[in-house]
Amino acid sequence: MSVAGVEGRDQHGNTTFLIASENEPDQEPKKEGMKNAGDMRTGEEEHEEEDDDEEYYSPPERQIVVGICSMTKKSQSKPMTQIMERMCKFEYITVVIFPEEVILNEPVERWPLCDCLISFHSKGFPLDKAVEYAKLRNPLLINDLKMQYYIQDRREVYRILQEEGIDLPRYAVLTRDPDRPEECNLVEGEDQVEVNGEVFPKPFVEKPVCAEDHNVYIYYPTSAGGGSQRLFRKIGSRSSVYSPESSVRKTGSYIYEEFMPTDGTDVKVYTVGPDYAHAEARKSPALDGKVERDSEGKEIRYPVMLTAMEKLVARKVCLAFKQTVCGFDLLRANGHSYVCDVNGFSFVKNSMKYYDDCAKVLGNMVMRELAPQFHIPWSIPMEAEDIPIVPTTSGTMMELRCVIAIIRHGDRTPKQKMKMEVRHPLFFELFEKYGGYKSGKLKLKKPKQLQEVLDIARLLLAELGQHTDCEIEEKKGKLEQLKTVLEMYGHFSGINRKVQLTYLPNGQPKASSEEEEGPKEGPSLLLVLKWGGELTPAGRVQAEELGRAFRCMYPGGQGDYAGFPGCGLLRLHSTYRHDLKIYASDEGRVQMTAAAFAKGLLALEGELTPILVQMVKSANMNGMLDSDSESLTDCQQRVKARLHGIMQKDQDFTEADYEKLAPTGSPSLVNSMKIIGNPVRTCDKVYALIQSLNSQIRKRLEDPKSANLQLYHSETLELMLQRWSKLERDFRNKSGRYDISKIPDIYDCVKYDTQHNSTLGLEDTLELFRLSRALADIVIPQEYGINTSEKLDIAQAYCLPLMKKIQLDLQRTHEDEAVNKLHPLYSRGVMSPGRHVRTRLYFTSESHVHSLLSIFRYGGLLDVVKDQQWKQAMDYLGAVPELNYMTQIVIMLYEDNNKDPSSEERFHVELHFSPGVKGCEDEEKIPLGFGFRPASAENQEKQTNQGSLEDLSEDEPDRALPISEVNSIRRSPLIRNLKTSSMEVLSEASSSSPGYSSKGTSYRLFPTCSRQSSEIKPPGLGFEGCSMVPSIYPLETLHNSLSLKQVDEFLNAVCEDSSDAHAKTMKALSALFDTSSQGYGQTPTYPPPRALSSSESPVRTHAHPPGYCSASPSTVSSAGPSTHNSVNQ
Repeated sequence: MSVAGVEGRDQHGNTTFLIASENEPDQEPKKEGMKNAGDMRTGEEEHEEEDDDEEYYSPPERQIVVGICSMTKKSQSKPMTQIMERMCKFEYITVVIFPEEVILNEPVERWPLCDCLISFHSKGFPLDKAVEYAKLRNPLLINDLKMQYYIQDRREVYRILQEEGIDLPRYAVLTRDPDRPEECNLVEGEDQVEVNGEVFPKPFVEKPVCAEDHNVYIYYPTSAGGGSQRLFRKIGSRSSVYSPESSVRKTGSYIYEEFMPTDGTDVKVYTVGPDYAHAEARKSPALDGKVERDSEGKEIRYPVMLTAMEKLVARKVCLAFKQTVCGFDLLRANGHSYVCDVNGFSFVKNSMKYYDDCAKVLGNMVMRELAPQFHIPWSIPMEAEDIPIVPTTSGTMMELRCVIAIIRHGDRTPKQKMKMEVRHPLFFELFEKYGGYKSGKLKLKKPKQLQEVLDIARLLLAELGQHTDCEIEEKKGKLEQLKTVLEMYGHFSGINRKVQLTYLPNGQPKASSEEEEGPKEGPSLLLVLKWGGELTPAGRVQAEELGRAFRCMYPGGQGDYAGFPGCGLLRLHSTYRHDLKIYASDEGRVQMTAAAFAKGLLALEGELTPILVQMVKSANMNGMLDSDSESLTDCQQRVKARLHGIMQKDQDFTEADYEKLAPTGSPSLVNSMKIIGNPVRTCDKVYALIQSLNSQIRKRLEDPKSANLQLYHSETLELMLQRWSKLERDFRNKSGRYDISKIPDIYDCVKYDTQHNSTLGLEDTLELFRLSRALADIVIPQEYGINTSEKLDIAQAYCLPLMKKIQLDLQRTHEDEAVNKLHPLYSRGVMSPGRHVRTRLYFTSESHVHSLLSIFRYGGLLDVVKDQQWKQAMDYLGAVPELNYMTQIVIMLYEDNNKDPSSEERFHVELHFSPGVKGCEDEEKIPLGFGFRPASAENQEKQTNQGSLEDLSEDEPDRALPISEVNSIRRSPLIRNLKTSSMEVLSEASSSSPGYSSKGTSYRLFPTCSRQSSEIKPPGLGFEGCSMVPSIYPLETLHNSLSLKQVDEFLNAVCEDSSDAHAKTMKALSALFDTSSQGYGQTPTYPPPRALSSSESPVRTHAHPPGYCSASPSTVSSAGPSTHNSVNQ
């Protein structure tokens, strides 16, 4: 072991050590106060050469020697070097590093002496020898060595955590003994696994029991697409990969545990003693497997604040495992924090503040324990606690606080439905097996359940084939259709087919005169089979592109995302200042739309399944986003009956009909009635066109050239013919009357084929589209109420829980402890760590969007007589004929920190709307709105250039309209420029500020192609430059000068309009939210909002209702998402 003759000196200038020369090139050079073992005496040398002072110089005062005993890669890493270098600044501490060759090859008697030992296991480290050394020399141990054996076994880690009362995911251990394979107690099903009697439905996690094995698998349910995510130690820029394999591993021992919905974020905690914990959040490796790295190639992590409960968990982990320096993983889910892994000795990387803190804590710990016995004068220095930093905003600009969006799902295949009454005992057994008698209804979606229905259908058809006179009352044709639909695709995915069973105690009443037989006596079940309605590839593109475009509503941005559209949101999100939660109804198309949108919004990669499982909350949110279309309200039943009566008249619409059918005077409705004229004659034309279409399809089927013709989304001509033949049968009954309820289905099918199967060249499809759209433009919106009171009544029945949730979202702008919150003191390169934006996205179906819009239009939010902007908005909405796929209602909340906290002007709400995807030949049809966040001409002239969305070079305060502009919006006319294409693109060189365009014209938020620069595509084409994926209409501002108090009082009035509806809402909310959370069980009155001034710290205060605090909303996730918790929904 060679030693260079380089001298180190103490603070008095005396030589204190010799620095070794054998540093590896990629390791940090040792600094003053740090020595290799060659510079220190070993145990055998301590009694030799005591008189030879020339060879070994002893400091004038007794030094405390801290020994570093680990593999070279660890002991000379940058974090270790940085921390030990700082520890050497303690006057009485000297650090010595044990060389790896000594640790591996020399007996412990020849290891260097030390008073305090920092030793830890890593790959190749001889832990047994370290234990032996500690027993021989008895140094102060920073990390207990014997406990490190337990940390290498995940079973022991979980046992210790459980004994300490620390929350961890529900789990079971599967230990496989190669000598006794029969003892393996594992039962695997398609969507679950049973381990030792404990059932784990998918998604679940499979971890090897050896902690050194990082091949952790997550298995997804078939309803989300199945397959698994395979995690591994980082290789380049990947930390996991998606696999279609859904079966668990059959060799080795594993821990199986329930999957925790963390919204794609992991939190890593680093303790230095029981009283210090540093936490960092990163994108979960399970999300899309891409490791986010900075310009230096380091994984991007951001420091976040720990709650008081999490700090207690850190203390418990540190003490239970007797590891002073200890890293462990936290999962924040469902309002709780769970420990899922303990890693032992672990340092934070690339945080100078942490290095300072860690060295200070360790140095003080060593001095406190050893200074007295060495008679070293020392006392613990007292330091003031750090005060949290809160940024201030400047000028009269407002900060964006909250974005709420309600979005309809994307383009889908036509929905199809078949009803049949069943009485066979096998159906009743199935109904009882899955608990149908509890509510009288049963929904079957899981593959196993659908397989059971298919087995019954096959059995009954087989019996029918053998005995033509058998007592099977089910109609053969319907049973065959049931069998055919359930056999489609060759497998069950569970998200594109479902069976509903409803108990009928007296059988089904005779529905119409076409039924020859009267109803049979006794109970029966109404079986409703639904299929189709899947999100198409076009729908996925639409959702992902809209997600990308949505970023542009968020201001600012810098760093790795600079120059990229929507960099402000990505910057906020990746730095844990964006609290994002995504909700979806339980329909597969809605869930996949939400996942695709999240992929575009957060610039994620790969498959939708991992994104869906980790980020989208669904499973029927107690009616918040789901609606049971089979159980209509009394009001809706009456409305449908009246609507069908008017539409069955064989004469032109009269003035009286206009009064009855369009009492609100909606221009789109009136226009459609004019196109129709005589509704029965129009239905005759539609029926004839459907017959013609079916005839053309049959001819194509007879043509050998068309035998293997593939239509859009893998549909065949046979399936297309089935769709249209069923509509032909169902639309007109035997008596010649038309079933008006089939009009939406006809329009659905012709819209789909016009867009996706136009290459077939079928005649008269555009005429069928024109007529069915005119009929649908009457039937669809009017099914949700004909007059104002009916519209409100039906709307409340559909979306009261959602309205209540929106009200809570707007009120609760104060940060909540349970979400990831950026730590201001450890955040490098983040100019405003205290800024937080809350985003809540609700993906749902057409019924909820119609209902919510009805409440805003007719609920009395504003008076159209007194408010010119609202009148213009109502005129615009009245002219919108259809709420198409990807329709959006967006609510944005801003805060002006310069206003008094109790002032009504402190909070500012904006309401925006887009009718969604462009339909066929819609360029001329759609009404023009007034742009996104329009500005008046007089104020535009005064407006200074504040940079484009892509041109913010630093984290500036989030920008909104200047206050003067908000106040003047009613005084000046709103001017709108005509567009050459459906959406304009705001160029990077634009001189207009975000939200405005020059000379009073409007800024178009969502461009035709939302990717800019080199990715821009020619205008006029749809997304991806493909005409089969229509683009989406831009957001239009309905109103931009509402106060929060105004909106809150409006929502209160709407939500409390009916005591029955209110009770329903409370019931839904109590099931949806944690009952312990404050303010959820009652409707709050409106006190002055509690705002955070520039001098206050963002500490929770209980003196004011938490729902109205306006300090920075809670932040979230990495380039993955926020935590889910029941307190902060």
